[in-house]
Amino acid sequence: MTTDLAPPAPTSDSVAAAGTVDAMKIYGIGDAEVRALDGVTVAFETGKFTAIMGPSGSGKSTLLHCLAGLDGLSSGATYIGDTYLASLDDKQLTELRRTKVGFVFQAFNLIPTLTADENIRLPMMLGGEDGDAAWIDQVITTVGLADRLHHRPNELSGGQQQRVAVARALASQPAIIFADEPTGNLDSTTGAEILDFMRRAVRELGQTIVMVTHDPNAASYADRVVFMADGKIDGELSEPTSDQIFERMKTLGR
Repeated sequence: MTTDLAPPAPTSDSVAAAGTVDAMKIYGIGDAEVRALDGVTVAFETGKFTAIMGPSGSGKSTLLHCLAGLDGLSSGATYIGDTYLASLDDKQLTELRRTKVGFVFQAFNLIPTLTADENIRLPMMLGGEDGDAAWIDQVITTVGLADRLHHRPNELSGGQQQRVAVARALASQPAIIFADEPTGNLDSTTGAEILDFMRRAVRELGQTIVMVTHDPNAASYADRVVFMADGKIDGELSEPTSDQIFERMKTLGR
């Protein structure tokens, strides 16, 4: 990660939960150089559901991982709130991810030996904290798994496992949740249930979610869709329909 003086944080009409300024991520050198991110400046609003879309190799997952502090930039800046990630050492970055960031991945990433309840509480348990009991109860009620809390992942359906993963991301009240293809391993009905829950988490619980997806229908649950092509931002849509997203995807990179 770059360690020079921080450039100004990205701005938007409301306080940004996360963002980048002139983000560059380069792999390889010379003829083998690949610019996964090529000067990306973007802000993600607090209390909003944003989807990032683009063809394979467009840089969308790289952007998500750099935003979440899971990977560093070649140059430029990444922020969570007003915290400049390159100013943090490894211990501080780990603490920020534990306390400020939630993750939902396509593969669920649940601990098989823990119950659903223990998986949900895991980020707080790792920090020696109990969390906000009323908030956790609200999340568990909203996710609809109150009767499955003592079951282990192998006793849950794929959709139920992903509900646990989403609840785990919400339980510690993070500033922002990053979701990477969270419905990619689910059937359409179960995927729609998870997306509806994520939508409710934003609307009813005030959560901020940034989701990478290749699916126009999944992206239509978002307040905003940011499109990427060739490592760059290639436009956006607000309050989109799946048809609008599908049509816009046809023209990416042109």
